[in-house]
Amino acid sequence: MEDLKDQQTQEDVGEEDEIVAESAAFVHGDPAQDAKSPPKVDSAVEILHEKVTKQIIKEGRGQKPSKYSTCFLHYRAWTESTQHKFEDTWQEQRPVEIILGKEKTEMTGLGIGVSSMKAGERALLHVGWELGYGKEGSFSFPNVPPMADLLYEVEFIGFDETKEGKARGDMTVEERIGAADRRKMEGNMLFKDEKLEEAMQQYEMAIAYMGDDFMFQLMGKYRDMALAVKNPCHLNMAACLIRLERYDEAIGQCSIVLSEEENNVKALFRRGKAKAALGQTDSAREDFLKASKYAPEDKAIAKELRLLAEHDKVVYQKQKELYKGIFGPRPDPKPKEKENWLVFVWHWLVALFYGIFRLDKRKAN
Repeated sequence: MEDLKDQQTQEDVGEEDEIVAESAAFVHGDPAQDAKSPPKVDSAVEILHEKVTKQIIKEGRGQKPSKYSTCFLHYRAWTESTQHKFEDTWQEQRPVEIILGKEKTEMTGLGIGVSSMKAGERALLHVGWELGYGKEGSFSFPNVPPMADLLYEVEFIGFDETKEGKARGDMTVEERIGAADRRKMEGNMLFKDEKLEEAMQQYEMAIAYMGDDFMFQLMGKYRDMALAVKNPCHLNMAACLIRLERYDEAIGQCSIVLSEEENNVKALFRRGKAKAALGQTDSAREDFLKASKYAPEDKAIAKELRLLAEHDKVVYQKQKELYKGIFGPRPDPKPKEKENWLVFVWHWLVALFYGIFRLDKRKAN
């Protein structure tokens, strides 16, 4: 398949809020983390509290959040003794929001760790059971045994300072949509500067404003207003992820949009590109064909379908050569050898005696 960095879409992006990601240079990001067990970290141990330590996996930038800041993060959590993973927000592709100083009791240690982090930072936190799920543990969701020390792999996306004492949950619908839209625009500016990781953090924070609990309450024009911000953020996230070669995540972002708008051409197109990059050619073709149905004049879609056809042709030729090599060429028929003249004479004598015998028999009759 043709390298994605050489491909450029011809989409008519009539809106200013959606980036065209396929036109810029390829950027290689960090590979996806292993979600099965805690990461192995060799960096220095920083003591944040008697029961909380931190090891930096990836440095962040900018300022640290202050008390009562609304923080956005992803994390995976394990019990330290058994290495049992009991929570993973990355799987839901939706960041978590906590307000420093107002977090749940079982997240006290996590809050202490987050308060020491900068935007973009990734770290491993060790949290004692006293600042986690306590002496009793949790037997519902998540399932954490009593007195269990915890490990958190945390990625700090960013934070909003509390303004005029108003938390996000106290904002009006218009205020939340407006705040999300500002984050989206900041992400677009970062994207133009080729800062893809930073751009994705802004998009994730914008999406966090449009959480399921919030969207569930919206109807009519307010839901349309929210989707007009939320869906472009998912599409822009997908565009960034394609450039970072994180194709599975890009597929997930596009699928979220398609669950709301099954005929969204940009979502079908970008999901098709991600699938093609993973070698899922049949599924990619389905997406491109569906996108072509709603945008028949789109040259970029036609180009992708042509590339898939050329790819299939190459695969067919390779398979043909492979089978030819396995079975080998058909052997040439061997020419018949000349019969031995003694055998020929013997057959002639037998036929002669048989003829004489039949002649004598007829005479006798």
